[in-house]
Amino acid sequence: QASTTEVQIGPMRLTQDPVQVLLIFAKEDNQSDGFWWACDRAGYRCNISRTPESALECFLDKHQEIIVIDHRNSRYFDAEDVCRSIRATKPSEHTVILAVVPRKSADQEETSVLPLLNAGFDRQFMENSSITACYNELVQIEHGEVRSQFKLRACNAVFTALDHCQEAIEITSEDHVIQYVNPAFEQMMGYHKGELIGKELTELPKSDKNCADLLDTINTFIKKGKEWQGVYYARRKSGDSIQQHVKITPVIGQGGKIRHFVSLKRLHCTNENNKQLYKSHRDEKYTGDNSQSESHSFKCKNRRKDSTDVKSITSQSSDAPSLQTRRYSSMARIHSMTIEAPITKVINIINAAQENSPITVAEALDRVLEILRTTELYSPQLGTKDEDPHTSDLVGGLMTDGLRRLSGNEYVFSKNMNLSHSHLSVPNTINDVPPCITQLLDNEESWDFNIFELEAVTNKRPLVYLGLKVFARFGVSEFLNCSEATLRAWLQVIEANYHSSNSYHNSTHAADVLHATAFFLGKERVKGSLDHLDEVAALIAATIHDVDHPGRTNSFLCNAGSELAVLYNDTAVLESHHTALAFQLTSKDSKCNIFKNIDRNHYRTLRQAIIDMVLATEMTKHFEHVNKFVNSINKPMASEETSSHSEGSDCECTANIKNFPDNQTLIKRMMIKCADVANPCRPLELCIEWAGRISEEYFAQTDEEKRQGLPVVMPVFDRNTCSIPKSQISFIDYFITDMFDAWDAFAHLPVLMQHLANNYKHWKTLDELKCKSLRLPSENNN
Repeated sequence: QASTTEVQIGPMRLTQDPVQVLLIFAKEDNQSDGFWWACDRAGYRCNISRTPESALECFLDKHQEIIVIDHRNSRYFDAEDVCRSIRATKPSEHTVILAVVPRKSADQEETSVLPLLNAGFDRQFMENSSITACYNELVQIEHGEVRSQFKLRACNAVFTALDHCQEAIEITSEDHVIQYVNPAFEQMMGYHKGELIGKELTELPKSDKNCADLLDTINTFIKKGKEWQGVYYARRKSGDSIQQHVKITPVIGQGGKIRHFVSLKRLHCTNENNKQLYKSHRDEKYTGDNSQSESHSFKCKNRRKDSTDVKSITSQSSDAPSLQTRRYSSMARIHSMTIEAPITKVINIINAAQENSPITVAEALDRVLEILRTTELYSPQLGTKDEDPHTSDLVGGLMTDGLRRLSGNEYVFSKNMNLSHSHLSVPNTINDVPPCITQLLDNEESWDFNIFELEAVTNKRPLVYLGLKVFARFGVSEFLNCSEATLRAWLQVIEANYHSSNSYHNSTHAADVLHATAFFLGKERVKGSLDHLDEVAALIAATIHDVDHPGRTNSFLCNAGSELAVLYNDTAVLESHHTALAFQLTSKDSKCNIFKNIDRNHYRTLRQAIIDMVLATEMTKHFEHVNKFVNSINKPMASEETSSHSEGSDCECTANIKNFPDNQTLIKRMMIKCADVANPCRPLELCIEWAGRISEEYFAQTDEEKRQGLPVVMPVFDRNTCSIPKSQISFIDYFITDMFDAWDAFAHLPVLMQHLANNYKHWKTLDELKCKSLRLPSENNN
């Protein structure tokens, strides 16, 4: 039996039930049997009627999509009369009717199908009792006319939505002939749709308040296929002019040409005429029915309460003038403030520009101001339609601080300052490093360096050894004026405060981020844009960025009411803790205080840079950092490169960046952010290992949330049901691709981008094969 079918019409997804077929044959014969068995093969539901009366009754009951009428013999009934009687009913509008006609001999002339079409038939079928021939005919009808009719029927839902929409909607042809208006449009303009449909827009009275060339401007836009929106004065049937906010969208149709214009209109509630019009409309519509007063189609922003007019409030109070005066004096004080934020300056400039601008420009600037006044300028707005649960959970788990829940459950850190990771002795100098480790570290400048091999040979203490090598390469001891012994002691203390019990957030992750940061610092454009202090700050930030991480997310800590979440007010809890603890550990013992010999000003600058970079790894401001980098670094450099073809242009670009400390800050933030989540850009085997580790850490968090009765922050990370490939695909799509595209455009990282493409393909292949693990089962056995 055929199952339901998914059908798409524009953005609308529909489910089509199995097709129903009605056979109208006076007597059973090979032809009727052929169609019967063809229906059975296709999984269609089939009914047979022997008389016109029973056929009509059956159709009115079942509303079949396909009707097959025997037109070979008029002895029992007139097939064309049967077809006309069915076509006279409303449901037949979406039915395909097929006439079975007798086969012609070779010497007979082909007859016209027009009489059949005029009778209401859609097509004819030359007599053929082969089941396959009947099956082919029915299946073609299903995939052609039936599916098209099914989509057309779905338009009823769209028209129902339009009829109940609160915005006035008008649809016209490409020649501006009105084809449809909704009830909200009738109410706004005072016309009945019967007075409008079929008329050209030019036949309707126009308001004389519009600019002389406004209609020409609108037509120029929409004839080119561009959307136009702005403020327009329209004349109601009563003769009143009303100000509307209008959006006109061209719609492409037959032949790839513009076939319709869809206009959305709402009252532009800025003047008393429009407010009064709104009030009179409302009184007309809802007299005696106050219970529905809240649902009026054209609510004005300035309206308070259900039926109170703003004007009546001011006129009833003798104190109104003073209130108005106070308001204006307050606004004047705001505009004359000397302490003015950059965003305030921008808003004031736009306000000033609006005063002498055309209406369309002023209206567009209004929308700009609305956007600028939102609190989240850089975070994208996530749609809820067909939202991927993996993306949703990642966003919820990484970009929010969770839903705070009051409970007795508290998560307490298990300090491990005195834990020894291994029995491997710490080298006195970098020259004392064991040969097996030295040999591995010879390759540390390569992006494909295997951090897990270093983890194994150092007994889970890779950070000290990699740190000694990298810090020596970048002259960190020389910059800080500290001994190698102090640096070594500091690396030991920091590594001891990473939790080796965490599957992901341990000192191996810190070493990996340090390695990536050092690699990025070696790229020409990065190196040319930063000072030595910036390099030292970046390497220290990478080393400490996750120290004492508990293996749980910020959302978990906030939901659990942890001491740290309370201390840091549920804001950047872990990142604030990592930096604070690192500086505490550094300053508490002179033997490991790498900052003890630098002057106060250098220390303050270095400390601020380190804190800024570690806080940048917090994901709630991910899109802010990426967008600022793109707009302040990528785009200006791209425009410079296109306008300058001289050989020294790249040097000039980096020199310009050095002249702007804010740009250097953006580069450092972007660098540590990319280093922190560079796992998808590592060679495949390393990428797979990291994916397994982070998944295990999230699984453990979900297990603990369930045990403690806490909100489950990332439900998809359930070890019994999670698809690791899907989670990786979502992470790459949502967080990684755009960020690394921007970083690659600046730092030039072709090897990383190739790894990213290969790894994404790996996860996609697994997902398409419905594999939920890190590898295919066959690969796991090898």
